[in-house]
Amino acid sequence: MALGTNHILPAALDTAKFVPEIWSDEIFAAHKRNVVLAGLVRPMNVKGKKGDTINLPVPARGSASQKSITAQAQVTLIAETGTGIQISLNQHWEYSRLLEDFAEAVALSSIRKFYTDDGGHALAVAKDTYLFNQVQKLQNATVGDAVYSNAYIAGDGATLYVDAAGNANSTAITDSGIRRSIQRLDDQFIPMTDRFLVVPPVGRRVMSGIARFTEQAFVGDGASIRNGKLGDVYGVSVHVSPNCPTPTTGTTVRIGVLAHRNAIVLANVLGPRVQTQYKQEYLATLLTADTIFGAGVAYTFGGVALAMPSA
Repeated sequence: MALGTNHILPAALDTAKFVPEIWSDEIFAAHKRNVVLAGLVRPMNVKGKKGDTINLPVPARGSASQKSITAQAQVTLIAETGTGIQISLNQHWEYSRLLEDFAEAVALSSIRKFYTDDGGHALAVAKDTYLFNQVQKLQNATVGDAVYSNAYIAGDGATLYVDAAGNANSTAITDSGIRRSIQRLDDQFIPMTDRFLVVPPVGRRVMSGIARFTEQAFVGDGASIRNGKLGDVYGVSVHVSPNCPTPTTGTTVRIGVLAHRNAIVLANVLGPRVQTQYKQEYLATLLTADTIFGAGVAYTFGGVALAMPSA
């Protein structure tokens, strides 16, 4: 005998809502950018210390004087002509997500792990971007000079990116431009160790077409590329970063930097830390990651910004 037509099927009474969906254990972000500059500049840990400004002394180098061999001749005293810089600890960045109870009930625990990882990455990119903004102050440029008037074109390393008439120009990075920029640091007695060059992706493409930068001595075994490092040339470590800035004077230009580790200082005050708080009014958990830091240029002639076309 037929059992009738009132069978409870998945399509009836919207019972599809009772069929669990499957969450993958692997969660993929759309992309994850390389964070490069924060690992190359001079770090300064001020966690747990009070104050909103760091006074960093920058003493000037002294010179030796010839001592007279006459009787009772006095030594020559050296006057202190050094200056100092101030680094404001005014950068507070946060990343927040509100995870509703329903979402956490049906999702795997890996969803929270994804958001904490994503928050850490977002804060790292913000810090890296702020550090790149400090590059515009190198070569004694005006603070906040987003036109990068003291940058040099990457093609020869000798011609200013912005000429006397205010016209902007850029050329593709070359071996000659790198060597001239290295000399610029040499002329200022900048130590030859701990120097780095960071270029945008277009710089990597151009350098990959120059034989000098495809030799085994430059690229090594290729393992370092995973960290954004391309290789070493003339004692300078070469890195690629998509965070290289675009000056206000040209949307088709990207700025790279060749500098010594001590040229830019990164002061970490807090974090990154992750906190959670249950919000009963929303029946959800608030997850917030935040960090506090500051950065500044310690040696204005310890580095040079290099302008190159973005394509």
